[in-house]
This record gives sequence, C-alpha cells and structure tokens, in this order.
Amino acid sequence: MKLNAFARAALLAAGCAVALPALAADKPVLEVWTMSLSPKFDGYFKDLVGKYNAQNSNVEVKWTDYPWDVIQSKFTAAVGAGKPPALVNLNVPWAYDYKQSGLLQPLDGMINKGQYVDGAIKDVTFDGKVYAFPHYNGANVIAYNAELFKKAGLNPAKPPKSLDEQLAYAKTIKAKTGVAGFAPALGPTKIEGFLIQNGLPLLKDGKPVFNSPAHVAMLKKLGDAYKSGALLKDNLFAQDNFQVSIAAYNSGRMAMLVTTPASLTRVRDEAPKLYQATQVAPAPIGPTGIAAGGWMFNFGVARNVNKALLPEIGKFGNYLTNADNQLAFAKLAGTLPTARKAAQDPYFQKVANDAGAAEKAVGVAAASLDKTRTIYLAGVKDPDVLSARLAAAVEKAVTGRQDPKAALDEAAAFWSGKL
Repeated sequence: MKLNAFARAALLAAGCAVALPALAADKPVLEVWTMSLSPKFDGYFKDLVGKYNAQNSNVEVKWTDYPWDVIQSKFTAAVGAGKPPALVNLNVPWAYDYKQSGLLQPLDGMINKGQYVDGAIKDVTFDGKVYAFPHYNGANVIAYNAELFKKAGLNPAKPPKSLDEQLAYAKTIKAKTGVAGFAPALGPTKIEGFLIQNGLPLLKDGKPVFNSPAHVAMLKKLGDAYKSGALLKDNLFAQDNFQVSIAAYNSGRMAMLVTTPASLTRVRDEAPKLYQATQVAPAPIGPTGIAAGGWMFNFGVARNVNKALLPEIGKFGNYLTNADNQLAFAKLAGTLPTARKAAQDPYFQKVANDAGAAEKAVGVAAASLDKTRTIYLAGVKDPDVLSARLAAAVEKAVTGRQDPKAALDEAAAFWSGKL
C-alpha cells in the first residue's frame, strides 16, 4: 500500500483530529466498511446490523461495501479528511502497511483476544500489539486421486506429510503412471510464501538472504522434480497457476491438488467420477510450523477515529466477529472462521462418514487454523517488483536455464539495489 502525496498532506493537516460522529436522530453512527461482500452477502449483513441496532438503541451502525480495488483509496481519503469509518475491512498485508503508516490504532484495550484462534491473533499482532479484529480465513488441504496412488504403489491412507514426501510421491507417481504429481505455487507474489513457509527467510536485517546454501538446495530439489516430470509444468511459474492446476486434476493429468476446501466443489461438479476417488489430507506443515493457505480478512480501526466512540466500536467489533456470526458467515461463504468456538462447531468437526471430499476438507482445514498464518513480503517498498524478480530467478534455476546459485545471486543483487 502506498499513500499518495495528497493523502499524506491531508493526513498531516488532520493531525490527531477527532472526527465528529454523524448523527441520526441524535445517535452517533458507526460506519462499517466491508470489501467486495455485496451483493452476495447483503442479506447476512443487513440482518446482522439490523439485530444489533435493535438491541443497542444508543448507536446506529451503518454498513457500506466497497470493491476491493476502491476501498483503500476511500479509507485513506477518509482518514486524511478526519472522517474515517468506525471499522474498515482489510487483509493482513494492508493492515500491516496501514499500521506502519500510522493510520491504524492498536486494539488491545477493546478486543476480546480469547475468542479467536492463535494463528489469527498472531496475524494481526505487530510489534507486540493487536491491530485488528480477525474475521474469516482460508487454509489449504491436499486433495489427491486415490486410484492414481494405488496404481503407483502408494497407500492412499498415508498421504504426504511434508514437502519432501510430497516430492517423493510425485516422482513415484510420474514414474509408475506417467501423470504429474502436483504443482507448487512458484510464481510472482507466491514464491516468497512458499520459501518462508518452508523455513527459508528472504530478508535479515533489511538485506536479502535468499541466495544461501539452503535456498540453493531447495531450488535444486525442485529442479530435480521438474526434470523428472513430477511437477505439472503448465503455468508453473505464473502468478496464478491454480486454474490450470485444477483443470489438470479434473482431467486426470495431475495426482495431487493443493487447494482450499471450497474449490473442491468444482471437482465435484466438473469431474464427478474422479470426485468419488478423491481423498483429502492437511497440506504439509513446513519446518516453521505454519500451515499454508491462510489469507485472513479482518477489521481495523483508524488512528484518528472519534475517541468518544471507541467503547462502542470495540463492542460492535467483537460482536461482528464473534463465534455465532462467524459461523453463520462461514456456512454462507464456504470460508473458515477465526473465532475458536466457531471452528470447534460440529459443522467443522463432525463430518458424516459418507460425506464427499469437499465436506471432509472443511473439517481437515479447520483443524489447522491455530497454525494457519498469512504469509507475505512485509516491510519493503515495491514488493510486487521484488517478488517478480525473485520468481524469474527461481524459474531459470528450476527449469535448468541457469545455475541456481547464480540465479539467486543476481536476484539478491537486484533486491539490494532496490532496498
């Protein structure tokens, strides 16, 4: 996130100004902004807000939804003008950037931290303070073709539990069946998460460290799998290789699909016979102990919101993201809750024996929520540019077009120049 010159000037001019609450029938209005949730969830939010307003006659909550590509500029302008919303819907990288820019305030005195899973609280804890109310999340699972496992001599009851096992399974499947094993996310904006989740940091003391022997060894390992055909080569290094990957899985050209539970409904609808042979397992947890696939959304509070309204904002923020409301939203949206009680609900934990892969995947993913984190490149300027340069180096190394150490050295030099 970048603040343009106008927004910075406006914010400086506003200083620590306190926005006067809008009045409706002499009641303060709490504006709550969400991101790209209308019109699909109009009924949910209108019902939630309506019930709250009926039970809290001293305030009026007003819900407004903005598209994801508009909400940032709206929020920055509102903060700069001294008239921010009470709560704004953010993802974790945006919340971090806004905290770094001084636009959000810590919520430790307002938030009921105990109602959320550990991973969610850690996602929005910066410099030891909590900066947002966690809302909904995602978590990956491995969906795999049990028939291909059997043909390859692998036991479907023993899915891979680590990246090394997954690569070994992929090689065996390719050798025995001719089918690719899986497709890791190695493209721009994805490669940094892949490396960090596997215990390979990108920066140390503000300097790139991804050309270490451990990083080189990882690329050689991936290169060996690529050369053997164990990795699906279609769009492997694209920013989004998921659409190609799920199409390959559905057509029987790939044995393992790393995905979110909701995506398995496409397997059910597009490849019903394959769906019957699909089993699910948790996505491997790397040496960091982090479960992959998290991308949590949350609600932050602007630094210069009217301080007199903070108790009411805290009350509604906790209500908006409590277990009951999160559970209802998760059922509608096919997402995962961050409220601990909601994640422990029978909806996630007690799956029928005859349930399909999509239903089973929901329970599998929910079980990993404490370890699920949002992984992203934080604290740097132009992260997309840096990520694209790293991804290009990884592609050259994995495909054998350049020595892995040389490719990473060149990318590290580029990063050093930018940083």
